[in-house]
Amino acid sequence: MAAPLKITDVERIVLNVPFTPRCEEWNALLVWNWTVVEVIRVTTDAGLVGYGETLLHYSWGRVSDEAVARVRGANPADFLGDDSLGPGLQMAIYDVVGKALEVPVSSLLGPRVREWCPIAWWNTKMTPRALAEEAREAVAAGYTFHKFKARPWIDVYEQVAAVRAVTPDNYRLDIDWNGMLLDAGNAVPVLQELDRDDRVAIYETPIPHPDLEGYRQLRGKVARPLAVHLKAQPFQAMIRQETCDGFVVEGGVGSILRQGAICAEFGKPFWLQMVGTGLTTALCAHLGAVLTHARWPAVTALNNYADDLLVEPLTIRGGYLRVPDGPGLGVEVDEAALDRYRMTEPYERPERLHILTVRWPNGRAVHYARMADMWTDFLAGNQPVQERGVSFEVWVDDGSREWADLHSRASRGPVHSWWR
Repeated sequence: MAAPLKITDVERIVLNVPFTPRCEEWNALLVWNWTVVEVIRVTTDAGLVGYGETLLHYSWGRVSDEAVARVRGANPADFLGDDSLGPGLQMAIYDVVGKALEVPVSSLLGPRVREWCPIAWWNTKMTPRALAEEAREAVAAGYTFHKFKARPWIDVYEQVAAVRAVTPDNYRLDIDWNGMLLDAGNAVPVLQELDRDDRVAIYETPIPHPDLEGYRQLRGKVARPLAVHLKAQPFQAMIRQETCDGFVVEGGVGSILRQGAICAEFGKPFWLQMVGTGLTTALCAHLGAVLTHARWPAVTALNNYADDLLVEPLTIRGGYLRVPDGPGLGVEVDEAALDRYRMTEPYERPERLHILTVRWPNGRAVHYARMADMWTDFLAGNQPVQERGVSFEVWVDDGSREWADLHSRASRGPVHSWWR
């Protein structure tokens, strides 16, 4: 009998993986640090190497020094399903065990139920014109599903119309408000209007998660499915009150498998949400391959990155991601990219300075210094909810005295003005 496999080394390599130019422009509003990726390289005594990654400023956890020390000298198979390892280390463990057994990661998770998994192009909040340009690129890249962030300071009806104008008839949109429609009274007319457009597929978190009664009312009045994060509400209450049609499932492999089993028992579809580059997307494909109710388009935000860190790209065609068949994750990491994007401490990027302006058709405008300030103001109910004709502008620091004066005032709180 062969000796048990042992981990001999765990390397941590922090990268600054660039966004595509348009995503860089709009992600700078709130998620600029998603470019900071820690790659974990696990080496065994058999010479096998496994890879994983963690977004240091977003993922469901981090890889601790204690976790690294715990796996050194141990058999990687002993840690399968252990979410306490953190994203990147857990991913690398699955990769190296699959390689040792010469099987794909999906074989370590359960029987495959599909070879191609639905996947969505993802974008943060952006203007209708920018979103339409993203949709053009999505179609060219093989996508037919597109999830984006809707906000009350951008005209969602214009966003949908702009995407419709540049995409084929089978292109579908999933829309996420992060609770910013505030309550059922505000949400019903907005969602009913969007229901009339056959491109719209799913609504995610239109109102805050705790409002179970509001979700119950919404579900009886809108045609499209409602989705919420499975972990964000008491599951038993959601099922008893029939507040949603499906879920967003996220977390470590062990947690995702448990959540997927729960959804299957209650007949609830879900989409997997695991943000990262090619490594994360490959793991997402393996999970989607074995989870029966992972029927909605997964979100990994792969399209936001200018480099997937892989030698050969994953195959995406007709809105579906092919599950890799090779051992482990089934992908080869581009070692040259790891050198090219290597980052030194501190592992964070500076925040871009800008002024964010919302304009309404009646001539009123409000200026903010940071996106977080907008969230606070709009979630407090201080501004209109999803009015038609609202527009959003970004004024990046241009060195002018006018910019500096307005930014200084907006840094102390929202600045109200009239533009006509």
